[in-house]
Amino acid sequence: MSALRGTKVLELAEGVAGEYCGKLLADFGAEVIKLERPGSGSPTRALGPFAAQGDDPERSGLFAFLNTNKYSVTVDLASDDGRETLRQLLGKVDAVIDDHAVDWLCEVGLDPERLEQDWPRLVVASITPFGSTLPEDRTYAQDLNVFHSSGWGYHTPSAPDASKPPLNAAGRFLPSYESGMEAALCIAASLYEQDDSGLGRFIDISMQQVLTARCDYVVAQMVAGEMAVGPERTAYDLAGPAGIFRCRDGYAYIWMSTPQHWDGLRQLLDDNAWMDEFPPNWLERGCTPERVALCRKHVAAWLLTQDKHEVAAQAQKLGLTLVAVNNGRDLQESPQYQHRGFFAEVEHPVQGKALYPTVPYRLSETPACIERPAPLLGEHSDEQLGALADASSGGAA
Repeated sequence: MSALRGTKVLELAEGVAGEYCGKLLADFGAEVIKLERPGSGSPTRALGPFAAQGDDPERSGLFAFLNTNKYSVTVDLASDDGRETLRQLLGKVDAVIDDHAVDWLCEVGLDPERLEQDWPRLVVASITPFGSTLPEDRTYAQDLNVFHSSGWGYHTPSAPDASKPPLNAAGRFLPSYESGMEAALCIAASLYEQDDSGLGRFIDISMQQVLTARCDYVVAQMVAGEMAVGPERTAYDLAGPAGIFRCRDGYAYIWMSTPQHWDGLRQLLDDNAWMDEFPPNWLERGCTPERVALCRKHVAAWLLTQDKHEVAAQAQKLGLTLVAVNNGRDLQESPQYQHRGFFAEVEHPVQGKALYPTVPYRLSETPACIERPAPLLGEHSDEQLGALADASSGGAA
């Protein structure tokens, strides 16, 4: 039994945020019908990485990941027939996912301000870069713009060189994934409410607000008035020796901010002689640029002789926050991930077999499950639209 079995969702989204939202719901058992453009399909079908085999538009690994367990129906929403099909589908579903630009829903006949009158039971989630009410100069943005406008750019990297620009986060679509998850949670909560009230709601997701909410405590301190708000990126720099260091077989990240961390490092390095120059509480009361530089110099030289996973395990036993920087192979071979069954083998009809990430949480009685690969373009058009035709003519659905 799946947590959302019996729930029907219409996915109008054509971006990573909305498609990831739909994937999360579909993997928990919701019936997610994805409307796609005839011929080309969703724009995410044109985004890599691409499988070595197969023909477009079925080679996108990104689309394959984002659309497991869904049904693909091709509909031309620019045509009168397409709009009528959309209207019929809206009468059959519990929720709608969209991530187009502001006002797009109005263009296809789904005005958020008229939902209560036209579709009182419908839950509609709209995911946009800055929400549905925004200045005109922010009507178009990509994940990169959202990332930096949310505050995250102020500490990428965490010890910034003020002469260089901020960096982007790891991965192309961090704002989209976070916003998609936020939307999925809001939809699930609204569906729970819908069961009692019989009413839907319009969920206005601002990707900027979502990512700001995920930001460090520094933003909270700024909001609370405990830290000055300004353009200086050094506000995020805690001036300690934290950072990413090269190891013999890759990289490791160290975080140190307390005397306990320093004690752990001393044990890890067998109380090397250079450490005698540092007072026990220097990370809290004597964190000078000279000490930080000296600490980093010695730590960097020592880690060059270490294997990242072995040193991480040793450090964590000593209470030192040191972790390996994992690549894709590391994650696949991780004993913890294998024990948790985090990766699932999925066979796509065109791309073949591959390991797909699942979710980092588990519902004991109703776990998420990838039962079907992402659909081929228009794979379920006849089935889904045929059922609509039967229903409208009074036949069996």
